[in-house]
Amino acid sequence: MAVIRHHVGPRLSEIAVHNGTVYLAGQIADDTKQDITGQTREVLGHIDRLLGEANSDKSLMLSVQIYLADMKDFPGMNAVWDTWVVQGATPPRATVEARLANPECLVEIVVVAAQRS
Repeated sequence: MAVIRHHVGPRLSEIAVHNGTVYLAGQIADDTKQDITGQTREVLGHIDRLLGEANSDKSLMLSVQIYLADMKDFPGMNAVWDTWVVQGATPPRATVEARLANPECLVEIVVVAAQRS
């Protein structure tokens, strides 16, 4: 079965699809001057767009990994997440504190989702 990649760059692809499963690269905010709520909103917007391109959506998420630069931002990130995620279709999720590649990034989110059938 083929692997289909979207937005392929020299270091990573934004999306890889294999056997009906969508894998997104870690998503970060472009506008790193925002606080945790702004960065989280922007990242979730990227996820919505990319899942749509791959014939999926947030109701089909299979797992999510969230990386926070500082766990003090956990409540602010969750406040945005809770208004975005589909109730009744909340995915398995892990949230950890991590030193992110860009120190101005407050959050990075990795998603695995199913494609629509």
